[in-house]
Amino acid sequence: MTLSINNISVDILGNSILKNISFQIKQGEIFCLIGTSGAGKSTLLRTFNRLQTVSNGEIQLNGQSIHSMTPQKLRKSAVMILQTPSLFEGTVEDNILFGLKLNSGFDKSESKLLATSLLEKVGLESRLLERNSFSLSIGQQQRVSIARAIAMKPSILLCDEITSALDPQSTLHIQDLLVTLKKQENMSIILVTHNMDLVQQIADRVGLLIDGKLVEVSSVNEFFNNPSTELGRNFLSTIA
Repeated sequence: MTLSINNISVDILGNSILKNISFQIKQGEIFCLIGTSGAGKSTLLRTFNRLQTVSNGEIQLNGQSIHSMTPQKLRKSAVMILQTPSLFEGTVEDNILFGLKLNSGFDKSESKLLATSLLEKVGLESRLLERNSFSLSIGQQQRVSIARAIAMKPSILLCDEITSALDPQSTLHIQDLLVTLKKQENMSIILVTHNMDLVQQIADRVGLLIDGKLVEVSSVNEFFNNPSTELGRNFLSTIA
């Protein structure tokens, strides 16, 4: 799997939000999008599954333009997880299997077994399956959101500040889970975050976005030890 972003721009109401951005996501890597508030990180993430329209440029998944794919097909391959867990009132099992139940080939007889497996994969106990999703802690809800996402067997997880509302212990759970998904599922993960400790713990590469421009893409070690641009050095000086 490769996701290629080729010279894309986004203009909204006459304002240039993203400017001529190009880079590539590799199979089985964790790529963190970092930068100042308002730099356009979440907007960029949303272009990858067409929740945000690009004004110019092209995005390709495995060599195919994402704009030639139906939104349904694209969003099975590139699944978004939001900052606030997007669960509905109902059982944990209902939430986990929601997307799968929309597929005509879904085997209802194996639903309990599948939901149990997915719940355990994100580090939660099967006894929670019958609980109302709103009775869970925010950290547990976020892990249920991830379970629902990986139930679709996506190629890419698009994660938008998914730890920002969590306590430190829950953040560690999510951190370990993302690394496990990368290693065991060979999944590509794109994470927008302001948590630089998290970036240093899990990222393979980082992309620094400043004022709508991608000013630096490098390995996590290179960026934090020897950024290649003045903008990168200035950014690190503000978080030191």
